[in-house]
Amino acid sequence: MGAFHLQDTGRLDSMLASFTDSAVDTLSASFSICDAGARTNCVVDGDTFWHQGEKIRIADIDTPELSPPRCARERQLGEAAKRRLQALLNTDRFSLIAGWRDEDRYGRKLRTVKRQGRSIGDILVSEGLARRWDGSRHPWCD
Repeated sequence: MGAFHLQDTGRLDSMLASFTDSAVDTLSASFSICDAGARTNCVVDGDTFWHQGEKIRIADIDTPELSPPRCARERQLGEAAKRRLQALLNTDRFSLIAGWRDEDRYGRKLRTVKRQGRSIGDILVSEGLARRWDGSRHPWCD
């Protein structure tokens, strides 16, 4: 009585996807590369950035580490991912979509970044600068 139940989680996933995909892209800023100064709107690496003073971890991808990289290849890919994320964020308006967890253990907000319903993470993955996040880190060095 009065309770809402979904019999199969596929329906729930589908409903949530259609809701989040229809989000209006209202956010924008001029993003720089983060340095030692104040961090308001800047990119830390390929999957972490600051927006309006809040640290955001892109929830659906993993990119090469920069602090510290474990090999020259990881450094090169990490720098390319960082620059590409900066360019993508500066291109046009975007949306930040919350998932099942609000924050990670480091206090970063976990968000999927979308533009016109497409994940910016998917763009980085398609360009070889990121991997889909599967819950654990995998090495970028051979």
